[in-house]
Amino acid sequence: MIHNPSVNKDLQDRGIDFIMDTSGNDLFGWEGLNSDDVVIVPAFGTTLEIEAKLKNIGIETMSYNTTCPFVERVWKRTEKLGKDDYSIIIHGKYNHEETKATFSHSSQSAHSIIIKDMSEAEILGSVILGETSTDEFYRLFEGKFTEGFNPLLHLKRIGVVNQTTMLATETKAISAYLRGKMLEKYGEIQIKDHFSDTRDTLCYATNDNQEATYGLLEGNADLAIVVGGYNSSNTSHIVELCETKMPTYFISGHEEILSHKTIQHFDYHNGILKITENYLPSKGKVSVVLTSGASCPDSTVEIVLKKVLSYFSGATSIEDVLHKLKAN
Repeated sequence: MIHNPSVNKDLQDRGIDFIMDTSGNDLFGWEGLNSDDVVIVPAFGTTLEIEAKLKNIGIETMSYNTTCPFVERVWKRTEKLGKDDYSIIIHGKYNHEETKATFSHSSQSAHSIIIKDMSEAEILGSVILGETSTDEFYRLFEGKFTEGFNPLLHLKRIGVVNQTTMLATETKAISAYLRGKMLEKYGEIQIKDHFSDTRDTLCYATNDNQEATYGLLEGNADLAIVVGGYNSSNTSHIVELCETKMPTYFISGHEEILSHKTIQHFDYHNGILKITENYLPSKGKVSVVLTSGASCPDSTVEIVLKKVLSYFSGATSIEDVLHKLKAN
């Protein structure tokens, strides 16, 4: 439903089956579905191909469609860009469900390509300026562009959208970079004919979460604990931000805080769980940044907070802190 294990486990405990995993592998079997079944479309949305498959079975999805409005806003923008003869640059992770869905929708009205980061944007920039050949383009971006994509034709008018859980700052940087390349090629007078401003498609919820993290990092904390699903894109970006300033421990829930000395956490760079000893500094006052991914329930974060506080004798209770805040 979302990239959070506790939410999805709760759904499974209530008897809901998952048709596919996060990599698109079948879990349930489409042949087991019939027109009497209820199928819920997740927050990432889904591809038009899957929608058609469900429709052919006789399953109506609109009443049970939980696609995030910000994702749908991106789709609507890609449709408009396509009608205006722009090609779509999607900043996202190629195998992420949301990016697959956005690519599926954008390809209906526009030539589209997926890039994952600034380094791939720079390659695209060199293609735009004619510094990289079309053969090299096809090799480097194989499987990531729509059928019939011709960089000599379809990179003349572009607009950038994103997988809404990507770092907004990186999307803005990629957009600014590509706009600069279009300026270099076509000049200021013609820029509006070659580059579309799509900043209003950025998800404010993800952006607010990321901006709040930047605010937390302005302090001199000893460590950060980030709570969320290991396959959550926006949570991994929060981890990346925190790692630039302090030791950071990525956990999915309170169970991974094994004691005041030992924590089990996820190394998302290598895709493995690790055990770290003495993660809490041995000193009187310890400053901890505690944050989470956008899809992590508040209740999960609160349990983590209480568990960390339990290791400090004499710590003020959450209730007393809230009471003091309200009094002020």
